[in-house]
Amino acid sequence: MTATDAQVRLIMRERRKGKTQEQAAVKANLHSRKTVSKYEHLNQLPSELKQARAYRTRDDPFERDWQELEKMLQEAPELEAKSLFDWLGERTPGLYSEGQLRTLQRRVSGWRALHSSQLLTLDQIHTPGEVLQTDGTWMNDLRITLQGAPFPHLLLHSVLCYSNWEWGRVVQSESLLAIRLGLQSALVKLGHVPKIHQTDNTTAATHNLGPGMEAQSLEERGFNEEYLQLLAHYGMEPRTIHMASPNENGDVESANGAFKRAVLQHLLLRGSRDFASLEAYEAFLWGIMEKRNVARQTRLAEELTQMAPLTVEPWPSMRELVLRVGSNGILRVLNNGYTVPSGLKGKRVKVRVYEWHIEVWYANQCVESLPRLTGVQRYQINYRHVIDSLLCKPGGFRNYRYRDDLFPRAVFRQAWEVLNQRLSPRKADLTYLRILKLAARGLETDVADALELLLASSPEWDDTSVAELAGPLAVSLPALAAQAVDLGVYDQLLEQAGAYVSA
Repeated sequence: MTATDAQVRLIMRERRKGKTQEQAAVKANLHSRKTVSKYEHLNQLPSELKQARAYRTRDDPFERDWQELEKMLQEAPELEAKSLFDWLGERTPGLYSEGQLRTLQRRVSGWRALHSSQLLTLDQIHTPGEVLQTDGTWMNDLRITLQGAPFPHLLLHSVLCYSNWEWGRVVQSESLLAIRLGLQSALVKLGHVPKIHQTDNTTAATHNLGPGMEAQSLEERGFNEEYLQLLAHYGMEPRTIHMASPNENGDVESANGAFKRAVLQHLLLRGSRDFASLEAYEAFLWGIMEKRNVARQTRLAEELTQMAPLTVEPWPSMRELVLRVGSNGILRVLNNGYTVPSGLKGKRVKVRVYEWHIEVWYANQCVESLPRLTGVQRYQINYRHVIDSLLCKPGGFRNYRYRDDLFPRAVFRQAWEVLNQRLSPRKADLTYLRILKLAARGLETDVADALELLLASSPEWDDTSVAELAGPLAVSLPALAAQAVDLGVYDQLLEQAGAYVSA
């Protein structure tokens, strides 16, 4: 009977204790004392008795072609076994069967192990308090929703290399605002400042995220000036990894995967992936980070002794810009466009840009708060801002560049298509614009319900039909108290005026 090294060590230990061969066999779960006797006589472990096999147990099906395949691998090491197998099948049809692919894959894998070199992971010595790595990681695989709506987002994740202490913020891009939010949040949580802040080359720390910029080297782009100002404010040094070398950001890259696995487990225990708000979701993530950081307190304490205390106030969590509203009513903010109330046409306004929204200020009043767009050349057109201009110039609707944004719901587009088939182009456009005006002045849901009912039941309808179904606008007028008018006051004024003229 064969035995493992562990079993043989156990029976030898039992024999040294004075146990019989039968007792030692029972202890090691062996069914025969002969096995105990065998290994006592040999005085060797089973692994020491094995000898390398110098012969094949079956014929090599690729022996006739292997020399040629090996030459091809030497000339192009990136060739895959599947490509080589397909090439052999095309050259000599019927010679090889599909089941032999795995044999060739093992043969090629063995050749690579003996004849090729690979890039190794180089373990680094981390100095306490020196480097904080930051990276954005997409969380969409977790299928988080806010009040039932899908919530695409990233976690801007910061990790101290020595202790692996972590912190993060939920963001929608790796913009400079996101980096400012994430970095400052981590520093405030720490209460201390490490020496170096390290990012990769996909964030706005090393460039403005514009088309074609990602392919340029750091020397060509340089660090973003506003990012350098932020680090100078805290007394930190910037550092980035080399292009296409994520392993240089290995601590945070590894922490990204581990943290997302931890979040998944907590979501399963929670029983729901839906959250009431962004604040509730972020608090949930912070709770997980706090638990994970408990085991890192000893090494974190070492880091804190080597860091400078945080003594400066954080920068504002927003950027303030002064911009002019275009003649088309569109305000261009960081390469994206937003409509604002038409009264602001041509006016200079202050824009406060936050990570998730922007605020438009005029005359010290916040006149609009809008969700912030990411990317470039995107537009957010609010039909309520342009409907009056379109009604004055209905001919501009059909070829309006942003016409698709003037269908707030699918039923509005269906209504316009029906009108366009039934009426002349000008009358169809004008009728639809009047319907849109009803939605702008009242409740969009009421107008949408009226359209659905008319589309399903009435072949002939227009904006008047929609207005009747949607109902009159509910306007609440303030109650005014009746006031008594004293006309004697006017007599006194006339007397005073006459006296002034006489004088």
